[in-house]
Amino acid sequence: MGLGTIGVDHAERIRRTPRAQLVAVCSRDAAKRAIAERLGCEFVTDWRALLRSGLCDAVLIATPHYAHVPIALAAIRAGVHALIEKPVAVTLAAAHQLANAAHAHPEVRVGVMFQMRTEPVWRRMEALLRDRVLGEIQRVTWIVTDWFRPDAYYRAVPWRGTWAAEGGGVLVNQCPHQLDLWLHLFGPPSRVSACAGFGRRHAIEVEDEVAALFEYERGWSGVFVTSTGEAPGERRLSVAGTGGLAVVEGTTIRLRLNQVPSDRFARETREPFSRPPTRERQIECGEPRRAPHEATIRNFVEAILDDAPLVAPLEDGVREVELSNAILAAAVRGEPVSLPLDARAFERLHGSLRRTAVRTRG
Repeated sequence: MGLGTIGVDHAERIRRTPRAQLVAVCSRDAAKRAIAERLGCEFVTDWRALLRSGLCDAVLIATPHYAHVPIALAAIRAGVHALIEKPVAVTLAAAHQLANAAHAHPEVRVGVMFQMRTEPVWRRMEALLRDRVLGEIQRVTWIVTDWFRPDAYYRAVPWRGTWAAEGGGVLVNQCPHQLDLWLHLFGPPSRVSACAGFGRRHAIEVEDEVAALFEYERGWSGVFVTSTGEAPGERRLSVAGTGGLAVVEGTTIRLRLNQVPSDRFARETREPFSRPPTRERQIECGEPRRAPHEATIRNFVEAILDDAPLVAPLEDGVREVELSNAILAAAVRGEPVSLPLDARAFERLHGSLRRTAVRTRG
């Protein structure tokens, strides 16, 4: 459902997926009927009618953000499996609606398009952390500033860059994948602080620059930095632990591992300016054997037909929305926010942002 750029791409991917058949595409824009003709499937303008038709067993939802929840809710209640593009919802309260519906219909599989989880570099990083190669985590820094978008990007589609239609900026549109991976690799923080620029680099209402601090009860902290206004930008994750340092760039993981854990070395050494000796290692993870989006769609089909575990189930999409909302709330309020997030309080905050933007434009 949805025939924007990503929707058309997904339709093509479904056609290439074993044991799946593309039976229909859905868009309110009747002019897009030609896309269905090219794809060799039915064209529907009303998603409600499609869900009532019995034509499909599952849907892939790739609409503008606010439409994700009503369509997914209707699909779940109709017994239709759903794979939802990120984010699953704009606000945590809306995401909870989805979670409650899915809990009431356990026979329906609901997944999230977090395709980066299938990439070898992140699977390898997950294994390194699981095997405690880095020891006890002490600090994580993730810089994701290569999301550069010119003003033409926001002008090209009317719903972009607004609270009322997009629901947010870089946190909602570009960074759900990294926020999901952060949670997947390190778990949720207990407290979030943040600062953000709203329309700092573009003529938009929403956030286009963010710097967040995540605090963990286990005694370490993390920093997450992102922007759509920086060029050339960089994408770099560094994880420091008592066992050493891992740096992820592209498909490469560079390791500098302590031969003696740093906490033990600090207790035992008698040399005031010494440090643990290290050994270096580089892991080239390479490109995935199967394109990540296609791998995620294939997994969704296997989850339905074979009861395989989903790459990213709905509950992980809900967690990502919570972290995104917490960052935004901390930035707007100018004070730390604790997790679990108060969904109702954030709903009021987000509503005020939407109302203020409307008054400002008016």
